[in-house]
Amino acid sequence: MIARAPEKFKIDPGFPYALRNCVWEITLACSFSCRYCGSKAGKAGEGELTTAECMEVVWQMREIGMRRVNLIGGEIFMRPDWKTVVAALCGAGIKVCVITNGFRLADADLFFLRDVGIESVAVSIDGPEEIHDAWRMKGSFRAAVDSVRRISGAGIPVSVITALRKDNAPALMDFYLSVMKDLPVFAWQIQSCAPMGNAAKSGEAVRYSFRDVIKTVARIAPEAPFDVAIADNIGYATPEERLVRKGGYFGGCSAGLSSAGIDSAGNVTGCESMRDPSFFEGNLREKSLKEIWYSPDSFRYNRQFDEKLLAGKCAGCPEGAYCAGGCRSYNFYTSGNIYESRYCARGEA
Repeated sequence: MIARAPEKFKIDPGFPYALRNCVWEITLACSFSCRYCGSKAGKAGEGELTTAECMEVVWQMREIGMRRVNLIGGEIFMRPDWKTVVAALCGAGIKVCVITNGFRLADADLFFLRDVGIESVAVSIDGPEEIHDAWRMKGSFRAAVDSVRRISGAGIPVSVITALRKDNAPALMDFYLSVMKDLPVFAWQIQSCAPMGNAAKSGEAVRYSFRDVIKTVARIAPEAPFDVAIADNIGYATPEERLVRKGGYFGGCSAGLSSAGIDSAGNVTGCESMRDPSFFEGNLREKSLKEIWYSPDSFRYNRQFDEKLLAGKCAGCPEGAYCAGGCRSYNFYTSGNIYESRYCARGEA
C-alpha cells in the first residue's frame, strides 16, 4: 500500500525546490531484452506497483503539483493496466509523454492515446536498420519507423530518441540523411548510452567523442525540419551549445531540484537513470512522495552542491560552478564520481 503523508505534515513555505517533472517506470516487462538496456528490462519486475497503488501515486503527483510525466518501461504497453494509468494522469491535468520501442503498437492503442489527450509519444530508434536491429531484434527498425508514421497519422505529436554508443555515434549524420529527415516528427533527442544495466554486463563500449557528436548535431540542427537537441548527459559548455541544447546552455543536473524518477517497485530517485540503490531516497510504500521530496535529507548531492566537490578535470574548470559537473548519473557509471564528467566535450574543444 502506498504511504500518505501524516495529516499534520508541514512544508516550509520558503522551500526552494518544486517537483515539476518525473520519469516513471511503470513496468520492466518488455518485448526485447536489449544488450545495452540500462534497466535490464525483459520480465516484469518483482514487487511492481499494483493498479490501486499507481492510482494513489497519481493522486500524490497531482497534490504535489506535478506538471509532466514521462512513462517508460520496459515497454509500458506490456503492462495490462497501462491505459488506466495513462487515463488517470491525463485526467489529473498532468502532461504525459509515453516512450516506446514501437514494436507492437495497435491502432486501437493509438486512438486511445489520442482521445485521452496524450501530449506526445517518443519512439526509440538508434540508427540505420543494420545498427538498430543488431542491438534489438531483426525487424525492430522497420516496426519502429512504421510506428512513427502511424502515430503521426493518428494526430499525436511524435518524437524520436536515439541512444549513442561507440558503434552508432559515427553514423549519426548518415542516420539523419537516410532516415530521420523524412520522418514526421516534431523533435529528435540524442542521448548517450551509459555503461549500466545490460550495457555494463555485456561490456559494451560506450566511449565515443562527445565533441564529434556535438559538431555533427550543430550541422544538422539549423536545417532539420524538426527540433534537434542533445540530452543532459552529453556536453558541456562548447561554442555550439545554443545550437545543440534546446533551451540554451546546460545549467546543471536537475535531479532532486525540479525532477524525480520512480521505478516500477516505487523507489524514488532524483532521476530514473540513477538506478543504483545508493540513490534511492525512499519507497512510496513506506513514505509519501511529499515526505520524500520535502525531506531536508533528500537529494543532498544536488541540493547541497558545492563547487569544491568537483573532481577530475571538472575541478577548477571555469564553467564548473554553472554546469555543476554535468549529469550525475552518467558520471557515476563512467567515472565512479558523480562530480566528475570524464568525457566532457569542453576538454576536446
